[in-house]
Amino acid sequence: MIDAVWRLESAKIIAALTRLVGDVGLAEEFAQDALVAAMERWPAEGMPANPGAWLMSVARRRAIDHIRAERRHDRTHGQLAHDLRQDDTTGQDDRDDTLRLMFLSCHPVLPPPARVALTLRLLGGLTNAEIARAFLTGEQVVARRIADAKRTLAEHRVGFDLPGPDEAAERLASVLEVVYLIFNEGYAAASGDDLMRPGLTLEALRLGGMLAEAAPQSEVLGLLALMEIQASRVDARTGPSGEPVPLHEQNRGRWDRLRIRRGFAAMLRARELGGPPGPYLLQAAIAVCHAQAPSAGETDWDQIVSLYELLVRLTPTPVVRLNRAVAVGMARGPQAGLDLTEDLTADPALRNYHLLPAVRADLLLRLGRAEPARREFLRAAALADNAAERAFLERRAAAIPAAGPAGPSLGPAVAAFLAGRPAATARSYGQTLRRLGTALGEHTPVAELTPAATARVVTSAWGGTAARTWNRHLAALRSFCAWAGRPDLAADLARRPEPASEPRPAPVWRDTDAALRERALWWLLHESAAPVTRVLALNVEDLDLADRRSRTGITWRSRTAALLPDLIGDRTRGPLFLSGRRPAPARATAEADLCPHTGRRRLSYERAEHLFKTATGHTLSALRLT
Repeated sequence: MIDAVWRLESAKIIAALTRLVGDVGLAEEFAQDALVAAMERWPAEGMPANPGAWLMSVARRRAIDHIRAERRHDRTHGQLAHDLRQDDTTGQDDRDDTLRLMFLSCHPVLPPPARVALTLRLLGGLTNAEIARAFLTGEQVVARRIADAKRTLAEHRVGFDLPGPDEAAERLASVLEVVYLIFNEGYAAASGDDLMRPGLTLEALRLGGMLAEAAPQSEVLGLLALMEIQASRVDARTGPSGEPVPLHEQNRGRWDRLRIRRGFAAMLRARELGGPPGPYLLQAAIAVCHAQAPSAGETDWDQIVSLYELLVRLTPTPVVRLNRAVAVGMARGPQAGLDLTEDLTADPALRNYHLLPAVRADLLLRLGRAEPARREFLRAAALADNAAERAFLERRAAAIPAAGPAGPSLGPAVAAFLAGRPAATARSYGQTLRRLGTALGEHTPVAELTPAATARVVTSAWGGTAARTWNRHLAALRSFCAWAGRPDLAADLARRPEPASEPRPAPVWRDTDAALRERALWWLLHESAAPVTRVLALNVEDLDLADRRSRTGITWRSRTAALLPDLIGDRTRGPLFLSGRRPAPARATAEADLCPHTGRRRLSYERAEHLFKTATGHTLSALRLT
């Protein structure tokens, strides 16, 4: 019972306290103190008649105690304490405070994972452990995201006031995005064993209802309608063994009519508000078309295509375009839908999206092209992270009889090509060829590959890279094609001229005010001319500071010699260059890469490159040329 009350009341309590104390972290602490008091007293004394008001009262007293401890000015203290004691939290005030808290937790300054975690924590009342279980991640990861989010909000001085007219649309769009992200993770889990996580779906619906009550705008109501109608299909989306059931095969008698009516009601309210339809309202209208059809065969696909055309104009994302291809395939035939997917195969955003090959497989199967459909189902299964979806796609592929052998497939051919090569060469070539296999399908026979398809993949993946990177991938591809007897596959791709050498970085790094670690690393690389990896592998015990050399053969001059003592400090062993923080508990780190004095791990090559590129625009290897 306490848990249920907390889920219902925590958002209002935290929101009201945040408005009064101006710090969401403190507000949550006061609310948590009230929850602890309830867990201690309610089992013995019984639940109060108004548990939400009881929690609010206790939390307010905690806030008053904090204010007194901070020794605020008497007048300010008295006025604020008076405000805290007032029982004037009308329904409108609660709605405004809840809306403010939503805008705060979904602020665009935060990355999406942090917005989701903070929203579920503050507005959903979920614990870190519950959020971690819902997203199949570690509790420490969730705790760090929430802590980082609060720190970021404080550093950017994000206020608790509602946004002004200029930024209201952007902030509301961020809130809607977070709520829909939570819903989608519950409705179609990206990973794990289960197709759905109902707890997240229900939480998103609750948050959507709160948002619609606080800000009844057309897009908010459109999102609520969309989620209600989609959630109505939950019971029909899985079979007896938990396997996915496609929309056109679902038993519509199992759809929740109450949720559908709620969705229709939200749509009517949105239409009454008028104005041009936004993306959520258009998606809700598509869901209405499905819900109104008595059977799959009676679905108004022409109307759905028209709605998708409008949606593509508003938000031409790859996923929306893929959904439009599905609708076109139903309304105008599978070949029309398949044609629309051709351009999407080269889109980097869909490179690892399992539903693209799954859609293509369905369309190919309807065209009678069984063998290409089987390969696309297998490619989709290889990309799917969700176990239920992966098993479903594998069963669909197994149901299609395999055609006779058409020569070696791309995946086994790549494995054979890489076998026996030096480790560095296999690693470099493998990076290129695995990308090719992911895009074209590892089960596709090498004999059926086309130069146009190969060129499309390579151009999409590396067309915007530097000449040296492009030529490296092209060389790997050409070597494989020659080995496989298909040199024509790379015939349409040309090498690019490379600069004679990498341009030198601006000398500003010599006198920069960067951190001591960075300055010592940069000067050591410059004065020693040693490879980056060898320098980062140095340990404190390897160094002879007096003789300015390491036992691994690296030497340096005066500027490095002046910096190293301060960098080392009291350390006697362990990595010379350390990362900025300790590794997370879930991250395994070799003992040789951990500092016994600080617990921090060795600075990674990737991080070192990022820091120097941010400062100068060049890679660390350029330091050997200056």
